[in-house]
Amino acid sequence: MPVAPTLPTELLRSFVAIVDAGTLQKATERVFLTQSALSLQVKRLEDLLQVRLFQREGRRLALAPAGTTLLNYARKILDLNDQAVAAVIAESFAGPVRVGMVQDMSDALLTGVLAGFSKIHPQAMLQARVGGTAELLDLLASDRLDVVAGFGPENDPAAIATVPVVWMGNPELLDQEVLPLAVLEPPCRFRSAATAALDRIGRPYRITVETPNLSSLRCAVRAGLGLTCRTTTFDPLPAVDRDGLPDLSPVSVILTHRPEPAESLRSLIGFIRGAVEGN
Repeated sequence: MPVAPTLPTELLRSFVAIVDAGTLQKATERVFLTQSALSLQVKRLEDLLQVRLFQREGRRLALAPAGTTLLNYARKILDLNDQAVAAVIAESFAGPVRVGMVQDMSDALLTGVLAGFSKIHPQAMLQARVGGTAELLDLLASDRLDVVAGFGPENDPAAIATVPVVWMGNPELLDQEVLPLAVLEPPCRFRSAATAALDRIGRPYRITVETPNLSSLRCAVRAGLGLTCRTTTFDPLPAVDRDGLPDLSPVSVILTHRPEPAESLRSLIGFIRGAVEGN
């Protein structure tokens, strides 16, 4: 009697992620694999079972009949796998700890906090994602991140600190009739704060540099291409005397996480909180 093939859980997890996401591109955000890696995993699973699991309907991947049959079993297998892992290792470091952070904090957290956490907990696997606060909170809400460190409005309920926002750049730019600005692409809390504050006092401005990358923004400001506004807590750019510039409201540093965090996640939250409150 032929022996049935063993179905690796990582292949089943990718299969379920593709079904739930609807496309390979969206599934990459759920399992943190590239589209090509996901395609290879689907092919491996189909080769093991000797059936087609998906069929294309336009840009979407629809389940073939065999895929529909497998899906229910795959969910049960993964659920039992996760229950077994949780029962055996309980509060130890099961699975990756997925942390999201805004670019402003990435230098401090990646080189300091996460490195220190990994030294103390070498058995823990860390997955870090850098992005805008709104994007990261969406990923947290859809269970694709475990903890998010970002920015929120003053008095945000998730705030662990409130930090001032200041104007930064070459003070000689203040002499220009139309103030040059260097900003990140929208959505950006600091971009909105700068333009709204200038509109409020009727100060004309123009955006001379727009970039999706904070490193590029810093280079542009240091080169004197435009003024910007950031927090002094996380940004090394020189602040300018705000004479002739409007006041800017402070922002909250927010730290939010999934409910009932495991020991590994609680430990990381403590590291991040300590780093932010120590600044």
